[in-house]
Amino acid sequence: MTLPEYIDPHEKAEGKKLYDYQIQAIEKIFDRFNKFPDRYSLLFQLPTGGGKTVIFSEIAKRYIQENDKKVLILTHRIELLGQTSGMLEEFGVRCKMINSKVRDLPDKADYMCFVAMVETLNNRLNEEKMDMRDIGLVIIDEAHYNSFRKLLKFFEKAIILGVTATPLSSNIKLPLKDNYHELITGESIADLVEKGFLSKANAYRYDVHLHSLRVGITGDYTVSSSEKLYGNFYMQEKLLYAYEEVAMGSKTLIFNNGINTSKTVYELFKQAGYDIRHLDNTHSEAERREILDWFREKPNAILTSVSILTTGFDEPTVNTIILNRATRSLTLYHQMIGRGSRRLDNKSEFTVIDLGNNSRRFGPWTGYINWQDIFRSPNSYLDNIRTDVEIELEFTYQMPASVRKRFAHTENFSFDMREAYVRALRNGQKPQAAIDEAIAHHTEIIEANSKDTAEAMELMKLLSEDVDYRMKEYCRCIAKSTENYTKWITEEYNRKLAQNLRKRMME
Repeated sequence: MTLPEYIDPHEKAEGKKLYDYQIQAIEKIFDRFNKFPDRYSLLFQLPTGGGKTVIFSEIAKRYIQENDKKVLILTHRIELLGQTSGMLEEFGVRCKMINSKVRDLPDKADYMCFVAMVETLNNRLNEEKMDMRDIGLVIIDEAHYNSFRKLLKFFEKAIILGVTATPLSSNIKLPLKDNYHELITGESIADLVEKGFLSKANAYRYDVHLHSLRVGITGDYTVSSSEKLYGNFYMQEKLLYAYEEVAMGSKTLIFNNGINTSKTVYELFKQAGYDIRHLDNTHSEAERREILDWFREKPNAILTSVSILTTGFDEPTVNTIILNRATRSLTLYHQMIGRGSRRLDNKSEFTVIDLGNNSRRFGPWTGYINWQDIFRSPNSYLDNIRTDVEIELEFTYQMPASVRKRFAHTENFSFDMREAYVRALRNGQKPQAAIDEAIAHHTEIIEANSKDTAEAMELMKLLSEDVDYRMKEYCRCIAKSTENYTKWITEEYNRKLAQNLRKRMME
């Protein structure tokens, strides 16, 4: 397949051609505009990196030319305000930015296009310091956020165009279908990758037990429970191991679900000798600019952050995305991975490391999603998101290569607890016989690779994950999987295994 010459759609200047899929999307949208010239709300979906800003900038320009009516573009982030204004200027659309410093519009007649922050414009309209009744088209960027709803009452006669990568409302109680008449979908992620407009994601997932996480009122995992899980030594060690195994030396962006976790990650990588910085929403604008400039310029830089960089941030040179968190938000899942999907002449692939079972929950990043179904029945989709219990049923223990090296005298580590359980029942034995068989297997492995008792105890600790996995499988077999019972039976397993090892090593 011959790929198109790559031109970043976010850098399209006036006079340069749009891509075919962008032109097709614009024609579909204007077809609706022509059929419904006012009082119509349309939602447009296109993946992150597909050039949504390019598309709605062209739409604004063409709408003004064809209708001689004014256009308003709404954003929810200060970074997006500047980016959007810059893109419109490149398209030859002179626009007025409405930010917190703008109190009124004495020069309103000089402009056909306005770019505004939601909260700022809402305040000015409620204070009756601005009049927007002559607006013909309102374009809403990142339309899945609900902060825009409060403004719609001021534009009841205008056409509303919402633009988003994921047409799923950030608030389950306020579905997008209540504010938009229909959804138009653009090119899929898989198609954009295949045609060379987005980079291919090479995904690696590391299974993580999330039973300690709690879901908050927003429907996603709470920061406090995430901090407790991802801040512990075991998860920090797994993060560093994953980076060194598949991404070492690449420009890496790490997403966390808490400031304390991000700071811990910073200390971990710094002590390991890596160039890393931490960024969160408490940094000043100057500090943030300095950190992002450093990240942009340094080839092997690592930046650990909270969700501050999921929107309004575009750094095409990112080679690796690490999801050091779990989320139940499909939108956030796509936003995080999308930060690494930008194409460059020397970048057609990027790496994704998933440490939150996210790909098991939502499917692969390039997987098919029926956005029309989600738009029409969001509750049905949300109700069918896979639970952590369902996901963990698929886990199988994979011994890390670093641990495997310590057992050089053993060729076969495989042990099927379910088979051992069935075998015990068929032989008329108690279920406990399956545990005894597993302990004997571990004893044999450790004994074959130990010189003395001290080394045997050390190797036993290295097999703790394997022990945990076997005990969870056993608990599922006997249909008794409470957290307390699993913890107790695992402790019993370790006690008997240690007892066996001491006896065998003494012999």
